[in-house]
Amino acid sequence: MPEYTILTLIGIAAVIGWELGWARTGVFGSVRYWLTMVIVFFFQIWVDGWLTKLSAPIVNYDPAQLSGIRFPWDIPIEDFGFGFAMVTLTIICWIRLGPKEHR
Repeated sequence: MPEYTILTLIGIAAVIGWELGWARTGVFGSVRYWLTMVIVFFFQIWVDGWLTKLSAPIVNYDPAQLSGIRFPWDIPIEDFGFGFAMVTLTIICWIRLGPKEHR
């Protein structure tokens, strides 16, 4: 399996495992979190789609490091997993390290 795909899957599993096993912020049960993710993915589709379009890419990936699945348009599917892990980890840390009344 390609490196970027493996690292993306590890990142997703690590963030979910950390939330469910240690942080326990309840973020996955929050409507605000899921609305945030909809907004993130909406903009990620437009920006990432523009950056990675195969017809005129600004960002080039080594095809050997990807699964080869691109959706929608030409976005490598791994980018969504990476975005999910990055944004979710940031939100979890924000909640855990923020004021106690928000936990």
